[in-house]
Amino acid sequence: MNRIDIKSAAEVLGALAHENRLKIFLLLVESGPDGISAGVISASSDLTPSSVTFHLKELSRTGLVKSRQQGRFVIYSATCKYIAPILEFLHSKCASLSADC
Repeated sequence: MNRIDIKSAAEVLGALAHENRLKIFLLLVESGPDGISAGVISASSDLTPSSVTFHLKELSRTGLVKSRQQGRFVIYSATCKYIAPILEFLHSKCASLSADC
């Protein structure tokens, strides 16, 4: 299990804090390990291709999205390896506050 520090958690959470990036990330999670192209993301999200590319770049920078070349297309897929460590990090910080956390 990956351990995560506060700076890394803030970067990942910051990337997901934008509505369009969160939508793109969730769409990629739903698409599974095979992934989808930016064109499919654009058509599915009503975002322009340039906007999708901008958001994918930010998600890729934080390690939440990976890409691979497939013929003429770039295929994007979600990497969820940081999600569980971030949730565990937040829970460990909140657990001492109350039983509701």
